[in-house]
Amino acid sequence: MPLKIGIPRALLYYYYYPMWKVYFRELGAEVVLSSFSTKGLLDKGLKCAVDEVCLPVKIAYGHVLDLLDKVDMIFMPRLVSVEKHEYICPKFLGFPDMVRCLDKLPPLIDVNINLYRKKWDAHNAVTKVGRLISGNYINIYTAYLRARKIQKIYFRLLHLGLTPDDALAILEDRVKKRPAQEAKEFTVALIGHPYNIYDRHISMNMIGRLSRMGAAVVTAERLPEKTVRSYAARLPKKLFWTLGQRMIGAAFHYLERPDICGIVHVAAFGCGPDSMTGELIERYARAAGMPFLNLTLDEHTGEAGIMTRLEAFLDMVRWRNMAAVGM
Repeated sequence: MPLKIGIPRALLYYYYYPMWKVYFRELGAEVVLSSFSTKGLLDKGLKCAVDEVCLPVKIAYGHVLDLLDKVDMIFMPRLVSVEKHEYICPKFLGFPDMVRCLDKLPPLIDVNINLYRKKWDAHNAVTKVGRLISGNYINIYTAYLRARKIQKIYFRLLHLGLTPDDALAILEDRVKKRPAQEAKEFTVALIGHPYNIYDRHISMNMIGRLSRMGAAVVTAERLPEKTVRSYAARLPKKLFWTLGQRMIGAAFHYLERPDICGIVHVAAFGCGPDSMTGELIERYARAAGMPFLNLTLDEHTGEAGIMTRLEAFLDMVRWRNMAAVGM
């Protein structure tokens, strides 16, 4: 039987899952995903997580618990840095250590990925993981090349405006073409980390709700890396948080787009980098006269409160648009 490797449907799953999946399957392993997020899954994570971690990490605990009896190993890379001279969130870095206290935890594939000084370290990490499944270096390297190719296609689909779920459906041949886009009243930018805005339980399906209220939604994932970094470089000092830099760059880009009528910033309570980048984005949005809404999510956030604030925000955008055309 093939080795079953579990991947939690949380955190950087929304960035790198296509690459991870193809890599393991090319080496002959079976990839098992945790279930979609639910209240029950979050409640399980809350019982095990320490109070100080943010909501995405708490629900990630639940996803790990969901995999315990289903797999032989769990892939949980220790992501230190994915770009030169930049860092990923420290809680992501420590997550493999946090979950080691769980009972009946299968072996973890917690390889270090640290590209802070040189990108060659990625090849070392790939080889180390591959040797757990295959002793053939050529097979390992070939699987890595195919995985990178799929990852590039995935990013292209995101740049076209697809959500991660829709992009994965195309990659896995569950649908044959891009879903049709309905005409909307106006467009708003939803700025937030993928694990906050694309997890339908955490975000309370915010993208779907905005769409049903008449708004087309664009996100940071729709923009190429080069565009995001060029706009983020406008700050007087470079941010050394990769994910925060992505939020800043996307927000600055959308602030200059004439078709964007408002910005919604979504952050998780207790996230240090987001508390800083969110404040920066709000200041620039106010200075530009752009309607802005900041939403902070945690396990106690109520659906009614989020809905009320979104409805009020969109009413403000409509009022501003009508005032602009003199109605």
